[in-house]
Amino acid sequence: MTNNLLVIAQIAGRRCALSALDVKSVIELGAVTPIPRTPDHIAGITALRSQALTVIDCRLALGLGDGRSGHDWPTDHRAAVVSDSGHSYALMVDAIEDITTAVGEPGQVPGGFGAEWSRVANGMIETMIGPALLIDLPALLAGPDTVRHESEAAL
Repeated sequence: MTNNLLVIAQIAGRRCALSALDVKSVIELGAVTPIPRTPDHIAGITALRSQALTVIDCRLALGLGDGRSGHDWPTDHRAAVVSDSGHSYALMVDAIEDITTAVGEPGQVPGGFGAEWSRVANGMIETMIGPALLIDLPALLAGPDTVRHESEAAL
């Protein structure tokens, strides 16, 4: 990896890595205002220094259903602020663990993680604190419906 600095977060009980180049900051997530008629993985909007951020529920973006009920996944109130294509997002994660460096290049995602993770992971990467799934930010932001719509279009 050219820049091997990573932000490590927990999403749905899995250790995930985001490129530190994509993460602008980590914030305490304040009030989130729902937006009518948006995909389920968009929790709403919040403000950061008078800038509107679209809040993405990472569990729903993976297609894992409403991860906040029926699971014992920890949830803190922090979010990773990222930018993609000129838009800013706050990623709701279970926890922000650390900032660390990668050890080597990403490898293949091992079996057993499921199609949801395979869709948003660029691979498994070894870090100074252990292995993590390297997240493909645009794929995560797109949400689970993208795959369904592409497969329907192929019919």
